[in-house]
Amino acid sequence: MHQRTLAMATGFERYSKKTRRAEFLEEMEQVVPWEKLCALIEPHYPKAGNGRPPVGMERMLRMYFLQQWFNLSDPAVEEALYDSVVMREFVGIDLGREPVPDETTICKFRHLLEEHGLGGEMLETVNVYLEGQGVRITTGTIVDATIIHAPSSTKNREQKRDPEMHQTKKGNQWHFGMKAHIGVDVASGVVHTLTGTAANEADINQTAALLHGQEGVVFADAGYAGADKRPELADCDVCWNIAIKRSIIKALPKVLRELAEPVEQALAQVRAWVEHPFHVVKNLFRHKKLRYRGLAKNTAQLHTLFALANLVIVKKSLLAPSQI
Repeated sequence: MHQRTLAMATGFERYSKKTRRAEFLEEMEQVVPWEKLCALIEPHYPKAGNGRPPVGMERMLRMYFLQQWFNLSDPAVEEALYDSVVMREFVGIDLGREPVPDETTICKFRHLLEEHGLGGEMLETVNVYLEGQGVRITTGTIVDATIIHAPSSTKNREQKRDPEMHQTKKGNQWHFGMKAHIGVDVASGVVHTLTGTAANEADINQTAALLHGQEGVVFADAGYAGADKRPELADCDVCWNIAIKRSIIKALPKVLRELAEPVEQALAQVRAWVEHPFHVVKNLFRHKKLRYRGLAKNTAQLHTLFALANLVIVKKSLLAPSQI
């Protein structure tokens, strides 16, 4: 083992490189509406009194967002902050003066957000902020859903799977978990509404909850066929663009099939925008498996994840050209 140099011991290394993590956090520093989100949490946050003074609210919010961006548990985000200088700079922690808030403090902050339903309000606050920046919710919505897996193991305190999660069959494969149903703006690609259900819930049942009410047109895949005939959507004066099942198109005469296929392909290109938020949450944020038990906790987290995904999707338009 080589002997440690003075540079290694004091942090004055000769060589360095800005990592993708550092670049990402610099961008998020600029695009996240910190003041508006802190104002949302402030009425519910503990005030200083006779006991132990609370950790700064914005600091806890930054730690919570690190958990979402990098898919970290409460203990893992505490350890990551001790390990990563870039993360500590983002949160504003100087280990020469203070320790990192422990995992219990982080857990209590998350429970505070869940208790007061602030996840959904975060999504709404971010969208209002984006509208003020010129990213407007237009008169078109794309609806879709994705399955997020839950642990199927029974090696836990109750020795059983989460009773609020269910299994469903997609294709020839069974999945156990929940569904995230989203309504996405057709022009900007941002998520404006979200609901969470068990995985066996039919997509079409959540259609009404995913519309903001000002749509003139709705796009959806074949799983939403018949949505226009649902009683809760009878009064919706919208143009429905729902994909035709492939088996139906194949059964058409050749002349009609040649007319229908280009139209379906064009509509599919529009519907593809709904996959962008799913890509950010499941691939960039690596949220492919649920961490908590129960629909309420996981839906609260999903609201935060998709609020942050909206900022990632439109970050180029929010950053100055010289900073992109």
